[in-house]
Amino acid sequence: MSISAINENLLRAIGVGVAVVRASDLSFIFHNEPFAEWFGTPQDGASLTSVLEGLDETELDRVRNEGVKYSVELQIKPKRRTLVFALNISAANSLDEKIMVIECQNITRIRELESMIDSYSTMVERNTRELEREKERVERLLLNLMPRSVYEEFKTFGVVTPQLYENVSVVMLDFVDFTDFAARTDPTITLSELNDIFTAFDRIVEQFGCERIKTIGDAYLAVAGMPDPTPDHATAVAHCATRFLRYLERRNESHPHKWQARIGLGTGAAVGSVVGIQKYVYDVFGPAVNMASRLQVFANPMKIVAPEEMKYALIDEFQVSDLGPEDIKGLGEVSLVNVSSALRASKSKSWT
Repeated sequence: MSISAINENLLRAIGVGVAVVRASDLSFIFHNEPFAEWFGTPQDGASLTSVLEGLDETELDRVRNEGVKYSVELQIKPKRRTLVFALNISAANSLDEKIMVIECQNITRIRELESMIDSYSTMVERNTRELEREKERVERLLLNLMPRSVYEEFKTFGVVTPQLYENVSVVMLDFVDFTDFAARTDPTITLSELNDIFTAFDRIVEQFGCERIKTIGDAYLAVAGMPDPTPDHATAVAHCATRFLRYLERRNESHPHKWQARIGLGTGAAVGSVVGIQKYVYDVFGPAVNMASRLQVFANPMKIVAPEEMKYALIDEFQVSDLGPEDIKGLGEVSLVNVSSALRASKSKSWT
């Protein structure tokens, strides 16, 4: 067997489609079986551009005249499935004339795998974004349930160590006649009203460096001095209390539903921790919380009551008046004071 016959047999046996055309008119000189299987057997006199539609004739001229290589991907659809081929066309010189060699490789499977990888990557990216959004929602929810420092401890260790805070102050607000209001008002309206009011309270609490701990029905509880120590914790909760009442007064001027509230302040020690295993909630309890809860009962509507021990911490910034001693359940006899802002007190004097 001659060398040329051996080479021709090799070209017919390999899995790459090969064809040779004349450079002058692009007519076929040779093609192997894979080429014919993919693109059909070229008829006598057929040109390369008639068999392989979609080739750029300008690029073919560059191959012919400048000797550059032309690489392109072609798609054909012999049946239902689309096949993708990578073509490399280069010029060569035979003994008699200039020729062009076309190498074709079926890369359909490669492109399908690349498409699958791209789809999988897109799905992973989408799921990652969704997980990040879900993580942010969970974080926002937990930050609504507990202070950030407590959340960071919970996120890092999975538990929160109960902590005793020796010097904190508490503000406890409760609405007057809320039960009657809720009974005669549509529940949607009641919830909408509470949501608006508590949202405003949250902004006030944040403004004065306090931490809203929880709402219990119509009651609102916030603290200062925990989890981060605050030297002026007493004045912080007093500022919150006076701003609560000022907000309600202004709201009542323009809303059909009139809200009246009683506020109690407490100071002393408190314990803070996450309570629950499956349903988490950050809660505080102790003498300061008990005091604020008990004293708000002794407040008149739209008034603030505090223990006398807070008097000297508040007297420089607030109007403080003695109310006398009261026997309070769980606390014994406690001397109480009424607290109001200096602005409110000066206004009341000017009106009399």
